[in-house]
Amino acid sequence: MPFTSPVADVRFLLDKVLGYDRLAETETFAEAGADVTEAILSELGRLCDEVLAPVNRNGDLTPARLENGVVRTSPGFRDAYQAIAEGGWLGISATPEFGGMGLPQTLNTAMNEMMSGANLALQLCPLLSQGQIEALEHHASDELKALYLPKLISGQWTGSMNLTEPQAGSDVGALSTKAVDNGDGTYAITGQKIYITWGDHDVAENVCHLVLARLPDAAPGTKGISLFMVPKLIPDAEGNPGERNDLRVVSLEHKLGIHGSPTCVMSFEGARGWMVGKPHGGMAAMFTMMNNARLGVGTQGIGVAEAAYQHALAYAQERKQGKTPKGDTAIIDHADVRRMLAVMRAEIFAARAIALECGLALDMGKATGKDSWKARAALLTPIAKAHGTDIGCEVASMGVQVHGGMGFIEETGAAQYFRDVRITPIYEGTNGIQAMDLVARKMMDGGEAAARLLQEVQDNAEAARGTLPELAEATWEASETLREATEWLVAQEMNERFAGAVPYLRAFARVLGAHYHLKAAMVEPQGGRARLARVFIERILPEHAALLAQARSGAGPLYDLSVEDLQTA
Repeated sequence: MPFTSPVADVRFLLDKVLGYDRLAETETFAEAGADVTEAILSELGRLCDEVLAPVNRNGDLTPARLENGVVRTSPGFRDAYQAIAEGGWLGISATPEFGGMGLPQTLNTAMNEMMSGANLALQLCPLLSQGQIEALEHHASDELKALYLPKLISGQWTGSMNLTEPQAGSDVGALSTKAVDNGDGTYAITGQKIYITWGDHDVAENVCHLVLARLPDAAPGTKGISLFMVPKLIPDAEGNPGERNDLRVVSLEHKLGIHGSPTCVMSFEGARGWMVGKPHGGMAAMFTMMNNARLGVGTQGIGVAEAAYQHALAYAQERKQGKTPKGDTAIIDHADVRRMLAVMRAEIFAARAIALECGLALDMGKATGKDSWKARAALLTPIAKAHGTDIGCEVASMGVQVHGGMGFIEETGAAQYFRDVRITPIYEGTNGIQAMDLVARKMMDGGEAAARLLQEVQDNAEAARGTLPELAEATWEASETLREATEWLVAQEMNERFAGAVPYLRAFARVLGAHYHLKAAMVEPQGGRARLARVFIERILPEHAALLAQARSGAGPLYDLSVEDLQTA
């Protein structure tokens, strides 16, 4: 079935719920007014619906392949990527100095979601380039910026991120790739990297690899890591792709999903590289790219959830099976099918609101320089990534369930969403790591940023009591329970926090979801937004209490179990 980008829902959230208009009042984003935003979202929707979505199935059925050392992408992917590049979409939030649009990260967040819903495997390519652009803007020398940023922003070249090695996954500090000074301003990079998304392809003329490696005098662990730009084709004196660098694709991974996205094992064999940032400062530079990508990956989960939901809704409206309360009608009139669809729709709305709020906080922090906005963006990033991708998996699974047996049959396409989205809770920092980040690094302020956000939730609930008293009361009570749990959390030692980090993050997302649903319901107290809010607040929000009980249970019961206790008889 065709995919329809959720332009109307995004516009509603920006205009009626999140207060996006505040951005146009700042000097930084003065040009991002209503007319520009409407034009951007509408054109994005057309691109996703008419160009990206029609080749999505090709990526699943005809995966990327390695031929004579060159990666060939799925049918239609090259033309679709060129449409992205020619539209200037890779530089939507990049600096105008090098050809970017300079628009808010909020719009970039909406773009990433829509593209992911249309074609996740292809969207990964521009997502990696966007992250690389931001890393170079913040950390590269003027010479590297002038050479690489215009080509990356235009889409002529694409970017990749090279962190993981066979022995160094989430423990990045264990990596062993070496960098030796050539004495001419370049370094010889030697080592192997795995899981390199879009590490090679035929959709653009060059691939620019950001590679983490160690100098000979590097200290052990993450403090001894430096970052290098290692292009596939070394730019010549005019800045055009020249001689081939000493790197190659060893193989492509055979994966559960996203078959159209080439996931490469890369070998660097004394390849020439240029340092980005300071010696041994690689992790700081790479985290700029990773933080950008983490919000982007959260939107990937939401985008696939939207596509899976649309697929399931269309099937439920067509498929007839058994008697419903309305007679011999389609399965959408069965109570349990209606329940699944309502939950899917409510979950997507809540996760989308969290991601867009995170993008807005990033923009307001940039535009105003206020630490409170920057702290909010930092707090919301792990929630947006982890919850968006968890919901992506759950909604895609529910989509298969709506299809029944036909969901398990590949010809319907329902299973592709389930397979594709499953990677999103894993890459760019597993969701467990996101939760640990939330309860550790993001609570170093003693929970102040969380408290400010929860105060807004309670203030909004108070304002809604006269219009929607039951929904307002439930939301207020949930936020108060979360506030108390947060105060308890910050008083615990770190491993106690880690033991309950995942349920704590999910509970936080539940309360935020209720908050945004309640704000939407206040716009339409007698309309569909209020009816959808009731589904979320009455059926989904109550989970927060059980989740916070888990979060408070501590590490003791987990470590009381011996290894033998965990083994089957």
